[in-house]
Amino acid sequence: MTYQTKIADSRRNIEQGGAPWAAIDAESTARMQVQNRFPTGLDIARHTAKIMRADMAAYDADPAAYTQSLGAWHGFIAQQEIISVKKHFGSTRRRYIYLSGWMVAALRSEFGPLPDQSMHEKTSVPALIGEIYTFLKQADARELGGMFRSLDAARDAGDEVEAKRIEKAIDEYETHVVPIIADIDAGFGNAEATYLLAKKMIEAGACALQIENQVSDEKQCGHQDGKVTVPHEDFLQKIRAIRYAFLELGVPDGIIVARTDSLGAGLTKQIAFSKEPGDLGDRYNAFLDCEEVDPANITNGQVFISRDGRLMAPKRLPSNLFQFRAGTGEDRCVLDCITSLQNGADLLWIETEKPHIGQIGGMVSRIREVIPNAKLVYNNSPSFNWTLNFRQQVFDAWEAAGKDVSAFDRAKLMSIDYDATELAQEADERIRTFQRDAAREAGIFHHLITLPTYHTAALSTDNLAKRYFGDEGMLGYVKQVQREEIRQGIACVKHQNMAGSDIGDDHKEYFAGEAALKAGGAHNTMNQFAAA
Repeated sequence: MTYQTKIADSRRNIEQGGAPWAAIDAESTARMQVQNRFPTGLDIARHTAKIMRADMAAYDADPAAYTQSLGAWHGFIAQQEIISVKKHFGSTRRRYIYLSGWMVAALRSEFGPLPDQSMHEKTSVPALIGEIYTFLKQADARELGGMFRSLDAARDAGDEVEAKRIEKAIDEYETHVVPIIADIDAGFGNAEATYLLAKKMIEAGACALQIENQVSDEKQCGHQDGKVTVPHEDFLQKIRAIRYAFLELGVPDGIIVARTDSLGAGLTKQIAFSKEPGDLGDRYNAFLDCEEVDPANITNGQVFISRDGRLMAPKRLPSNLFQFRAGTGEDRCVLDCITSLQNGADLLWIETEKPHIGQIGGMVSRIREVIPNAKLVYNNSPSFNWTLNFRQQVFDAWEAAGKDVSAFDRAKLMSIDYDATELAQEADERIRTFQRDAAREAGIFHHLITLPTYHTAALSTDNLAKRYFGDEGMLGYVKQVQREEIRQGIACVKHQNMAGSDIGDDHKEYFAGEAALKAGGAHNTMNQFAAA
């Protein structure tokens, strides 16, 4: 529906309202409708799910068409991320937002900072989804409001060509509302709890939910020790629960990202149910670290399983957890991924201990022998020391090729002393092309950084505090923040406008006409940034 069509529809509605609606302006109504393209979270979820489905198909056709996102812990952070994307690249195409359970726990819980162990309020996750989309919709309203003002100026100047150009731009406007991949942890309980939380997240606007195969009440961050996985059937019940939630709410294109933590998880809380040899439960149990039992030497509290006709005792720890055999992580990951895709998941997430294309690609190749179009979401995690990892990868490659590496200490490659070396430069180039290379060679459809804005907030605040509270004083803010905002064209330098002051002024004029008391007059100090 075009801008002029909306005006015509609004005019008909107002005319039907009769005399009591005489003061309502049709074009003002149409402008408010254009500025609020997505009235509900479900409208957003349906729109963004279609975007992701189209992007997945594009990636299948060409792995160069991978997608990216940055993790955001506040609506304003997400808003600025997408405003920046539109500013620098002209389009939000293939750029999403990631909502990290880690950052919700660390930054958004009423308990204060918490570790990534599903101890935060589950309602804080859908609340953050809603907050992010409120800010993204406000970015639309702000930008479109500026276009409406330009349209009025063109009309006042009698420039019909410019007015038509602006109307066309309004009709073709690209929204800031992009897909969110949202972390539902391990479901915060059983399958019913997962379903209930999934509904809240979808109603808030999430089109893609990421769920992991850890035990809900033993959940750990994927890059910490002590991870405990669940048998496949327990995990598949939660995948089904999420699919039911999408279908119930009328979002059939909703995306389920099945995450396996098995690579770094050496423990399980329960032995899987098995009916016959070779079934899924039996295959899970086959990874257990067991000892054959002599019936004459059974000890108190032992648990037994049958394996190939032999009586076996899985090793049980004092924590009452069972241990997997060492070296089985990759095999368990591959089985997790295949079974998840065969039972309703759309994308995979393999949590790894390092960013290594060969390791990831090796597992994906095995998965694709069964599921040819298997695709990954990959965590380009700040938990990895990227500099050290890639310098070590180059060191190892050079050493294997017979190149002299005697000038380097492999354990100390992070040192600044190596920054100007050829090894460091090659490592940086590998980091630069990691996402592109991994999309092509390791089946990674979506690259995300889970916690980038957590770290940028800390770093930028440290730099500001060091300068402002030091000898630079106010210059520490002006030189390093405001002057850079102006020169780099950062919209937030006009913070009143970013917070919605001009939108409010427009509404005041709609509601009160000439009686409107507007904030954007001659004495508004934001006018000092007009040239910015």
